[in-house]
Amino acid sequence: MTFFLGLTGSIGMGKSTTAGLFAQNGCAVWDADAAVHRLYAAGGSAVAPLQVAFPGAIVDGMVSRAALKEILAQDPAAFKALEAIVHPLLAADRQAFRDEATSDILVFDIPLLFETAGDGAMDAVACVRVDAATQRERVMERGTMTEAQFEQILVKQMPIDEKAARADFVIETDTLDHAKEQVLAILGQIRETQSRKTSADA
Repeated sequence: MTFFLGLTGSIGMGKSTTAGLFAQNGCAVWDADAAVHRLYAAGGSAVAPLQVAFPGAIVDGMVSRAALKEILAQDPAAFKALEAIVHPLLAADRQAFRDEATSDILVFDIPLLFETAGDGAMDAVACVRVDAATQRERVMERGTMTEAQFEQILVKQMPIDEKAARADFVIETDTLDHAKEQVLAILGQIRETQSRKTSADA
């Protein structure tokens, strides 16, 4: 019996690193951000429909995130049109992963899991978290966005306290070793529960 674990958190809280820890311990991981990159790449399934909706966003046969960001900045209402195109394609990509993966636990790394009601498709949800000062420090160290852009992203995301309260597991990512301990504990708990269910069904 395959177990579906949602993995979420806010920007800069160590979600990608934590997803890697799950992968290292036998889980197959579906990464929502990586899936978007596949859809936007040359030959990706989002290129043709976005060419029609946002022709200025297509550069060299692929979706330019920078150009798309400019378009959305000028016309915030375009977000709905973008989501109407991309969300069904993401759902199809996610379903293909579910159909093909063979691990006992499938981890779905989705930043906006609660915001998009994706938690309903999961058997459980793990939320990564760290204090606000560390979060800001990590994001700014990347050098990929301004303070203002960081604040804009925070506004769109559900407060981390709310995410943590709704999650089945909370993973503190203050140190890598601490995160590893928690991931192993969660996997142990899930696998033990799954084993008991399998024995009961036999």
